[in-house]
Amino acid sequence: MRWLAARGAAGDAREVAAPGADIWDCAQGWSRSSWRLIDLCAIWEPGVFLPSAAADGSRASTGVGKSRPNEAEKLSTVRKAHIERHKASRACGLGSREQGLVLRMARQQAPPWVHVALIFFLLSLGGAIEIPMDLTQPPTITKQSVKDHIVDPRDNILIECEAKGNPAPSFHWTRNSRFFNIAKDPRVSMRRRSGTLVIDFRSGGRPEEYEGEYQCFARNKFGTALSNRIRLQVSKSPLWPKENLDPVVVQEGAPLTLQCNPPPGLPSPVIFWMSSSMEPITQDKRVSQGHNGDLYFSNVMLQDMQTDYSCNARFHFTHTIQQKNPFTLKVLTNNPYNDSSLRNHPDIYSARGVAERTPSFMYPQGTSSSQMVLRGMDLLLECIASGVPTPDIAWYKKGGDLPSNKAKFENFNKALRITNVSEEDSGEYFCLASNKMGSIRHTISVRVKAAPYWLDEPKNLILAPGEDGRLVCRANGNPKPTVQWMVNGEPLQSAPPNPNREVAGDTIIFRDTQISSRAVYQCNTSNEHGYLLANAFVSVLDVPPRMLSPRNQLIRVILYNRTRLDCPFFGSPIPTLRWFKNGQGSNLDGGNYHVYENGSLEIKMIRKEDQGIYTCVATNILGKAENQVRLEVKDPTRIYRMPEDQVAKRGTTVQLECRVKHDPSLKLTVSWLKDDEPLYIGNRMKKEDDSLTIFGVAERDQGSYTCMASTELDQDLAKAYLTVLADQATPTNRLAALPKGRPDRPRDLELTDLAERSVRLTWIPGDDNNSPITDYVVQFEEDQFQPGVWHDHSKFPGSVNSAVLHLSPYVNYQFRVIAVNEVGSSHPSLPSERYRTSGAPPESNPSDVKGEGTRKNNMEITWTPMNATSAFGPNLRYIVKWRRRETRETWNNVTVWGSRYVVGQTPVYVPYEIRVQAENDFGKGPEPDTVIGYSGEDYPRAAPTEVKIRVLNSTAISLQWNRVYSDTVQGQLREYRAYYWRESSLLKNLWVSQKRQQASFPGDRPRGVVARLFPYSNYKLEMVVVNGRGDGPRSETKEFTTPEGVPSAPRRFRVRQPNLETINLEWDHPEHPNGILIGYTLRYVPFNGTKLGKQMVENFSPNQTKFSVQRADPVSRYRFSLSARTQVGSGEAATEESPAPPNEATPTAAPPTLPPTTVGTTGLVSSTDATALAATSEATTVPIVPTVVPTTVATTIATTTTTTAAATTTTTESPPTTTTGTKIHGTAPDEQSIWNVTVLPNSKWANITWKHNFRPGTDFVVEYIDSNHTKKTVPVKAQAQPIQLTDLFPGMTYTLRVYSRDNEGISSTVITFMTSTAYTNNQADIATQGWFIGLMCAIALLVLILLIVCFIKRSRGGKYPVREKKDVPLGPEDPKEEDGSFDYSDEDNKPLQGSQTSLDGTIKQQESDDSLVDYGEGGEGQFNEDGSFIGQYTVKKDKEETEGNESSEATSPVNAIYSLA
Repeated sequence: MRWLAARGAAGDAREVAAPGADIWDCAQGWSRSSWRLIDLCAIWEPGVFLPSAAADGSRASTGVGKSRPNEAEKLSTVRKAHIERHKASRACGLGSREQGLVLRMARQQAPPWVHVALIFFLLSLGGAIEIPMDLTQPPTITKQSVKDHIVDPRDNILIECEAKGNPAPSFHWTRNSRFFNIAKDPRVSMRRRSGTLVIDFRSGGRPEEYEGEYQCFARNKFGTALSNRIRLQVSKSPLWPKENLDPVVVQEGAPLTLQCNPPPGLPSPVIFWMSSSMEPITQDKRVSQGHNGDLYFSNVMLQDMQTDYSCNARFHFTHTIQQKNPFTLKVLTNNPYNDSSLRNHPDIYSARGVAERTPSFMYPQGTSSSQMVLRGMDLLLECIASGVPTPDIAWYKKGGDLPSNKAKFENFNKALRITNVSEEDSGEYFCLASNKMGSIRHTISVRVKAAPYWLDEPKNLILAPGEDGRLVCRANGNPKPTVQWMVNGEPLQSAPPNPNREVAGDTIIFRDTQISSRAVYQCNTSNEHGYLLANAFVSVLDVPPRMLSPRNQLIRVILYNRTRLDCPFFGSPIPTLRWFKNGQGSNLDGGNYHVYENGSLEIKMIRKEDQGIYTCVATNILGKAENQVRLEVKDPTRIYRMPEDQVAKRGTTVQLECRVKHDPSLKLTVSWLKDDEPLYIGNRMKKEDDSLTIFGVAERDQGSYTCMASTELDQDLAKAYLTVLADQATPTNRLAALPKGRPDRPRDLELTDLAERSVRLTWIPGDDNNSPITDYVVQFEEDQFQPGVWHDHSKFPGSVNSAVLHLSPYVNYQFRVIAVNEVGSSHPSLPSERYRTSGAPPESNPSDVKGEGTRKNNMEITWTPMNATSAFGPNLRYIVKWRRRETRETWNNVTVWGSRYVVGQTPVYVPYEIRVQAENDFGKGPEPDTVIGYSGEDYPRAAPTEVKIRVLNSTAISLQWNRVYSDTVQGQLREYRAYYWRESSLLKNLWVSQKRQQASFPGDRPRGVVARLFPYSNYKLEMVVVNGRGDGPRSETKEFTTPEGVPSAPRRFRVRQPNLETINLEWDHPEHPNGILIGYTLRYVPFNGTKLGKQMVENFSPNQTKFSVQRADPVSRYRFSLSARTQVGSGEAATEESPAPPNEATPTAAPPTLPPTTVGTTGLVSSTDATALAATSEATTVPIVPTVVPTTVATTIATTTTTTAAATTTTTESPPTTTTGTKIHGTAPDEQSIWNVTVLPNSKWANITWKHNFRPGTDFVVEYIDSNHTKKTVPVKAQAQPIQLTDLFPGMTYTLRVYSRDNEGISSTVITFMTSTAYTNNQADIATQGWFIGLMCAIALLVLILLIVCFIKRSRGGKYPVREKKDVPLGPEDPKEEDGSFDYSDEDNKPLQGSQTSLDGTIKQQESDDSLVDYGEGGEGQFNEDGSFIGQYTVKKDKEETEGNESSEATSPVNAIYSLA
């Protein structure tokens, strides 16, 4: 696996480096090399390197100054991207070479934002040309204090005003619109060569006397420039008025407000609540501080009485805190016991006997209020409610949603803050307070006003004599601001008339300008909320062309990269510039070359033949000037034999190869990293030019090793992983068998050999507890920046107990040592004594310097602050410098103690050069690197034009438009965006949703495709340009109509079977007709087990929604498929089956196979050059009843060039010879995906398996839906295959897919399977056949007749006395049984065999399930295999005898048969 990077160094010869690469086209994202893909595209200028995104889409940017950075800093960005790529490839289980191949294959196109950023960076090269300082020019204000200038009364007052001009300008001030005579006030002075005022109070005086409005005037003979009106105010921190506060008495559960009423300060103080003992008050949704500083209790609890409450005010400039006298609470309660166990009670209020109340608002009062906010400020809305239980607060905006990217909730949802408010944020907001007792709302009407803001700020105008020009001053605001023009600080109306000048509202037009027209013009635009003041000079010059850069620059660049040759120039009239190569040929512009307005020549892809001398020539009517740049092309650095992953046993020798090819004119350096940190080459390692050898491999050697081959222009990386196997040998010594433990802590730390930058630390090791100590970790703590926090200093082998520690200046060190063995780490030792090193100037500067705009007229410069070991001295601070990149103006600078600085009043989205240098009391750090930052973006000013729509099919359209001009984007173009909505359907009385949808087209492109539209509908569409700030104005609304499509499936398709002869079908119209319905098509086929009948087709009118099918036989079931039709064709089919018979038996034989269902997906394709997309045609054979062996279903993929809508059709074909389980085959794709889903179903369960290329441990979800549209999901682990789905229904059709639990968008193909039926006999159920029922009835009748005859014959030889009171059957022990007589004697009163005696002496006979009487009455008899009757004769008592009313006749079988005889 490899990762390419680059760096450059700009020396005295102004050498410029570019990254190494194969043939890589940044605009198209492809490589002309057949075997390698380059990861970097770069734009170069002297001393600056701007690489593109890493392969994973993360942005990387590296600034390279004149000094080469250390190794760790150079690799920080590249290494992080490389680590992520390495992890992603290792998850697939690939080796180093395979990983590199996969990465090259997978990445086919660079992310779109890379190209957009590249294009707009290049467009920014064209900017205004400023006058060199050696030419005469009017003054320009370069630095001034803020408009509202608040100063600390303890310090001297400083009001800044600096300007440039030639000749150097002079300065004077006004105070409160009157001339301020500095010479008359001994406390006031002006800095030399500057207009900055210094008011000194060391000799006395009151700062309040100097409050007022100041304005600075910078003047030379060509004009006067003005600063803003600076309002000077002195900070105030008044004392809190004395007051005595009585205890506040409140009932438990009641609301309470403790008012703060802080003294008014300038600026306003920060309010917070504490107890009188300076303990902070715990706040939650019940108790919280409002924005006005008051403390609100939604309901008071007894526990609130445990402390007092004091309001504190912290004043910014004086850094003082003033405390108000504390409030004391007295809570009246019905439950005086403050049981702490009740605090966690689920209903603490009822437990304490507090009555519940509906919410009511404590702030604001009433049901509505209003609020005004200025554009660009933060809007803070607040609602605080009381109630029991404590109410919850929710926020809403009427008629829309809260702006998710700007809105955030504060103070436990009681406050809503919307940052950077704009006009669309106006409207009505309401807060809803609710608890279980009820809810209440408060409506806040928000009005957004605006102080003036620039639409077109006037720019300096440089003209030649006789030329025309104009100054434009356009601003907006609410109310609309007024525009006032001034010239040299005086109103334009009172200035001397100028026939060459014409004022037209917000524009001044100059015609045929002459030298006398030179002046500085001021535009002042204002409304009631503020003002804007801009200076723009008109300079009339006759200057021949001149070159502004050093001559004969040397530019070195890596082959196949993009580079830029600079040629800054000046002249008036503005010269034309041309480039030539080797002093001959035509002008270089077009093809591989592009010339920008500022004179830079871009070569899009460097080739060997591009090497040579380039000459730029600037020409105007006064002459010409030229300069030369020499370009050298170097071969890229390549690792052609990379280290490979290895597995080694402990104690063996490992060699990692790294062979490199590079340009011989560049110096090559090969270094190694371990786990992405610089590798320490110890005595067990040997580093050679083309390899790294490790002797006696140990467990600590396991990890990733990176070979880094670098020159001064580029570098290449290759990584391998070393796995160390532990030695499994049996312990051979006594200590190995003893229990092992962590080592004891080291002790007796001692500092010796004290030097300015080093010290020797010595310690006594602790007991190793039967496991040798492998390492010692030395940590340090300093007491200035992070006292009490310990940091790792260095690591030493376990064989030493003394080491020299290298120290940083001006750190008060304290050390401790930790011992490490294979079991773990010891406790830290006791700390050593402290040792402070002497101070020195910083040796480095802060890292991660960035410049980004947070608003359209500013740029926020941020950096990572330096820590204690890099401060090197007291009072660490940072010198921040910046200047416009293309103007090369003088550096602006400011000293900052924090980690950010905001530059205000910047033009919209222009590049700045930024430097941040560290400084302490001992001096400044080294010269910092220059970093390129950008000021803020503004909304785009133009919309796409000439929007053309072409209908591709019923669900997709093609868009084409004219791209906007780059200067109207006012930022980085993110995308073109189409907003479209469905206006109506062409079907009458069909309601449609008019919700706006959007389609994004990233990059600067002129066409795109909008898909997933509804057929047969009227649509409207608008387009906008989107940059980092937001949407631009909307284009003209376009209308289009989509043609008819196929309808969706009929809804609620129901199959009912009221009897065995009829099946009723009912359905509803499709949810989406997608056109005019012309009818329905019903296809149905009977089936019985494996036998299929003839398919029948019925066509219905569009209004018919019912149909009845007469069954041909009572055994077969039916499978129905119903689809709706339009003129385009039939739509998706709804499928159902008739219900299964209720008496299905449990299957005993193997399930037979049924015909498969073929599901085909057809893409509707057409050609467009907007986007290359894929339409997939799949043919998936899905069996109805599977057998054991899975089948393979082919998948055909065709690539087309448009977005298509897929239409699915279902057809039933003749049964194949074999059918199997469901399986989707396919090759493993490059990206993460799921394939080869296999289903093996039974009647009530199914086994699921699949393949994937996710990392181990990934969670998946199996989703399946039955034919009743019931969806179920089963979460599973990847290792848990196969997965068994249980509780399935026999004979039911299911659809199934598998998707990633972390990303539902990564899913398998949806497949269909059917469980087997609950019976598998090929013949019909015999129990339902008529002949079988008749046969069984005849057999039963014959048996009955035989029994009757048998009993008649036996009854003729005996006597049959009948008892009047009881009928008792003959017992088996009766002695009279032998002669065949039945004598019922009165003596026979004993219970019958098998009977039970009840508690009251009555006899309860045990009933038999199959007595003869029951059989005669229709009960079921029992038969042997030969059909003979098996039963017991028992006696049933008549109901009347059981009830005891009267006696009955004998009911025994004998008496019954005798009576029949």
